[in-house]
Amino acid sequence: MRHTISILVENRFGVLSRVSGLFSGRGFNIESLSVGETLEPSISRMTVVVQGDDMIVEQIKKQLNKLIDVIKVIDLTGEEFVERELILVKVNAEPVVRAEVLRIADIFRAKVVDVTPKTYTLELTGDESKVTAFVELLKPYGIQEVVRTGKIAIARGKKSAARAEQKPTKKVPGKVVGFRE
Repeated sequence: MRHTISILVENRFGVLSRVSGLFSGRGFNIESLSVGETLEPSISRMTVVVQGDDMIVEQIKKQLNKLIDVIKVIDLTGEEFVERELILVKVNAEPVVRAEVLRIADIFRAKVVDVTPKTYTLELTGDESKVTAFVELLKPYGIQEVVRTGKIAIARGKKSAARAEQKPTKKVPGKVVGFRE
């Protein structure tokens, strides 16, 4: 089963390595990993997508929660959430096919971000199925290069990690500390 896990961490050196090490140490391949600062510059949000058994992913979540720099772990799997991915595609655009490539870009609401005499570089944001369909339609024109960001995700509605982003809990080894009020 595919799991999308959102992890709030202290924005410190080595945190990414320790978190990814937990997955690789248990034989999990990370399909997608995105990291960026939140509204609080001292906190980053990691979105990790992995395939795995529910029981083993639960163990990994428990191990993640034990790391000093981890503030909160949320498994979005089974919850309602919004996910997006950014892709840049460099596609052949000889004069005879330019109109068709632009038509596909328009249908998917992609932006042309670079033009050369023989290529277009297109930017698209969307969920996995939209990105995949876009790439498949461009393949016949000759894709030269693809760069994808990986997924980012956020829970829908009231369930969120926003409280942790605004008032992070400092973990003290051997103690359980709640959110500061």
